[in-house]
Amino acid sequence: MDPEQAGGAVLFDVDGTLMDTVYLHTVAWWEAFRQKGHQVPMASIHRTIGMGSDHLLDRLLGEDRDRDEDEELSAAHTALYAQYWSRLPPLEGAADLLRACADRGWTVVLASSASGEEFQVMKEALGADDAIDASTKADDVDASKPSPDLVQVALERAGVAPERAVFVGDAVWDAQAAGRAGVRCLGVLSGGVSRQELLDAGAEQVYEGPADLLARLADSPLSDPRRR
Repeated sequence: MDPEQAGGAVLFDVDGTLMDTVYLHTVAWWEAFRQKGHQVPMASIHRTIGMGSDHLLDRLLGEDRDRDEDEELSAAHTALYAQYWSRLPPLEGAADLLRACADRGWTVVLASSASGEEFQVMKEALGADDAIDASTKADDVDASKPSPDLVQVALERAGVAPERAVFVGDAVWDAQAAGRAGVRCLGVLSGGVSRQELLDAGAEQVYEGPADLLARLADSPLSDPRRR
């Protein structure tokens, strides 16, 4: 498909944007760090959720850390977080928001920093496959958010140019990645990041969560995919 001739695409982050999982990741990382003898405050961990694990570890343990531990820390986080897989909760209105966007003519793409089985578990828990046209995840890119790679791959899979897309995310890193890819961004507060931080990072508008965005869809940048 020629990106210049395509309609619009809406790209959704998943953790914290469609799924109420940010604090579960925070606890899982906190315990993983403790197992390796690192005392990292949960507040600090929460500030990094939404980054790829490489950037997260740089932020929390420093770039001069013993990188031989990285794989073990990431594996411990994955194992601890997997304990919640059977009961991962979608945020209120999440599936209905995807369907409403699809009904308005948007190409709906999930763009998640999760990988492999974890992504599939969230997608199944979300229960909106009928509204999802494509998806991309951490395994599909070399560099994680806040790098723009994930957004760029999502654009390719949607078949649209950056100016024909809108990214919806809950983290500063989402807004930064979207901006670097030349894509407009809408923020949601459901991941625990403040409105002002999201606006400062480049979000155009900020909503309480997916239910709030759904209720205000007609007056939002997602009202019509044919409008720029």
